[in-house]
Amino acid sequence: MQSPSFSEAFIMSRPKFELADIFRRYGDAYRQAHGTKLSRDQWRVMNAIEACRTAELGGHLEHCDRCEYQRNAYNSCRDRHCPKCQSLAREKWLDDRRAELLPTEYFHVVFTLPEEIAALALQNKRVVYNLLFRATAETLRIIAADPKHLGADIGFMAILHTWGQNLQHHPHLHCIVPGGGLSFDQERWVNCRPGFFLPVRVLSRLFRRLFLEGLQQAFDAGELQFFSKLEPLQDPLKFTRYLAPLRGAEWVVYSKPPFGGPEQVLTYLGRYTHRVAISNHRLVSADEDHVSFRWKDYRCGNKHKVMKLDTNEFTRRFLMHVLPHGFQRIRHFGFFGNPVRKQRLALCRRLLDISEPPDLQIKPIDYRDRYEKLTGKSLRECPCCEKGEMATIATWLRPPRRRYLNSS
Repeated sequence: MQSPSFSEAFIMSRPKFELADIFRRYGDAYRQAHGTKLSRDQWRVMNAIEACRTAELGGHLEHCDRCEYQRNAYNSCRDRHCPKCQSLAREKWLDDRRAELLPTEYFHVVFTLPEEIAALALQNKRVVYNLLFRATAETLRIIAADPKHLGADIGFMAILHTWGQNLQHHPHLHCIVPGGGLSFDQERWVNCRPGFFLPVRVLSRLFRRLFLEGLQQAFDAGELQFFSKLEPLQDPLKFTRYLAPLRGAEWVVYSKPPFGGPEQVLTYLGRYTHRVAISNHRLVSADEDHVSFRWKDYRCGNKHKVMKLDTNEFTRRFLMHVLPHGFQRIRHFGFFGNPVRKQRLALCRRLLDISEPPDLQIKPIDYRDRYEKLTGKSLRECPCCEKGEMATIATWLRPPRRRYLNSS
């Protein structure tokens, strides 16, 4: 019997304990104690996760046409930070990407910000995270364009993660890059050396320079804010001194071994694209005082451990990773860029001498069909008699619910 995929396992093995349980039980106390320090986005995310798949968001009543069995089906919050709302969203995104992958090696390149910059990012998320995307994209495209390295115009996707296994702030970009690109006259496909994409030390140093230049420009334009311990950095001289050690430090950029092919890329992307700071499956226990969760300690040979945090500290760490409203954490560059993707990918396929994929512009897949495809379980079949079909007989809208307002 074939083992279930990552997504199937995610849906089929429902956790006994959820992040929503922590917020529902202890969220009010946290808001009362720390509410003035929370951003509007953090308030919104807490509200959404608490209400997810409850009557607060509305839903519908389903009735079996055979045995009279009935059940309530509550709506999901669909917030991208909610652990329960990612599996089906991830599968839809992957289906959309499937036809875009090329039959070539793919590389996974990771760009990480130093701790000193991570501290600035917490107070300036939109500015610093946008700069991380921009500096990373420029670095990859400039080095790839250099004839000494590849001499081609490349395409790639970048995925922002801001957390480590222990939920501390650790902003970094995962870049998935085909091992080659278009020649500048667009007459041929240029392959990289087998098993080697671009030199990471060269990438690291250019990335460091471009990022620090962009950060200085943001400071000079008055786009950065400083609070608490970082407030003295409002002074230009102190800001310059703060950055000085970073100009000579080694910034972490590394490239993992290439994937075996497009299908492996899809499997890998499924683990990264719609991941949240912590999944419900990692939670072990929680009470008024502590939350325990599983984590992998990379500094101890990837050993699996259980971490126990004060409940308020656990909540604080999770909320650190709430992104600004409307911020795009998955972005495409080069010939994967949205304005040119269709035409450039068609050119890539022609130069690689492969056929165009079938037209995937079909009607949207119903979430129940997608769920059945992933899990083998039908949401239409009656779970009681297993013969009847569940049909919606009533729908209700979300009722007016309490709203938490940030008083800051």
